[in-house]
Amino acid sequence: MSRTLKCIAIDDEPMALLVIEQFCRRKGGMELTVFSEPRVGLEAIRRDKPDLVFLDIQMNSINGLEIADTLPSESCFIFTTAYAEYALEGFNLDAVDFLHKPFSYERFEVAVEKALRRMDAHRPVLPECLVVKQEYNNVSIPLSDILYVEALGNYVKIVRVSGGHVLTRTNLKAITDMLPDGAFLRIHRSYVIAVPAVVSFTRTRVELKGHVGGLPVGAQYAVQVAEVLGR
Repeated sequence: MSRTLKCIAIDDEPMALLVIEQFCRRKGGMELTVFSEPRVGLEAIRRDKPDLVFLDIQMNSINGLEIADTLPSESCFIFTTAYAEYALEGFNLDAVDFLHKPFSYERFEVAVEKALRRMDAHRPVLPECLVVKQEYNNVSIPLSDILYVEALGNYVKIVRVSGGHVLTRTNLKAITDMLPDGAFLRIHRSYVIAVPAVVSFTRTRVELKGHVGGLPVGAQYAVQVAEVLGR
């Protein structure tokens, strides 16, 4: 598995949660939090918006079908229950799969792979290039070739990893909105940097590969810079 799945399991039977924990560890790449109290688990789902939820149906304080009907759109869910008669209603709620207890690891793995395929199908395709206008020409810049972006009055300078820069008549916010989240970070009212290019940072300065002198961190961006680059 190429990325870590953030998962939550809700079941009022401790042994059922233990089985899911064991299977998640065996599968790998799954960060699981378990809840035996459904309402507490639902609060965690709404707060953390996990990638995948394992959800029992017949529980003491609240029915799992009710929880499924209120899940955030970002979360896929798999029902794990001993009551097969709920299968049709579960699929009508757009469940990824329905695991009938007791289920094997192999059946669990099939369900997780189905969830991964659904997530991949709904994940937006990120652009590979940034297209901007320089004078009368459209210039296509690979995202991997952007070192940082600097605001210069009514223009923006896009400094390239391969050397040189592109000057385009726009503003920094417009360029930032065109860049994918996570790969680029605004560190100052005048600068956006490529996160993979960061060599080191402090609360006041960021050093980039191939760039002498570093770039300043604005006071209002210091906390976000520390959070993102300190991960």
